[in-house]
Amino acid sequence: MTPGGRTIIIHSLEHAVAALKAARALDCAVTLASPPGAAAYTGALWFREVVKEAAREVPEADFTAILDCGDKPGLVMAAFRQGVRSVRFTGGKLQTEKLAALAEHEGYHLITGKLDSLDLAQETDVPDACRSWLAAKP
Repeated sequence: MTPGGRTIIIHSLEHAVAALKAARALDCAVTLASPPGAAAYTGALWFREVVKEAAREVPEADFTAILDCGDKPGLVMAAFRQGVRSVRFTGGKLQTEKLAALAEHEGYHLITGKLDSLDLAQETDVPDACRSWLAAKP
């Protein structure tokens, strides 16, 4: 499990809001995650703003957010500079060690490894999928 509860991969503001509403309704935490490698094609600013807007729409939700930077250390650094506090990195051991040391020193979170998650791109009834995923025991 990730720091903020069960993980849901979001692809839009609609997805993020649905996940936060489900978490609020179930009184549980949720982690909003970008798709694998999304920092390369959506950018850190897009992800940051989607998460901020979803939080404005569902202010009572308990959540964290993770931007997936794939194996690109430059994207991790850019995400940190642009205010994204938690990122996932799948690069090599030496790069991971350097980024982990930086993250620890600066108060960021570097997540490595696979995330057990629900990918909303595969779902037709997004709100129901979110409720079911969050209600299930991990």
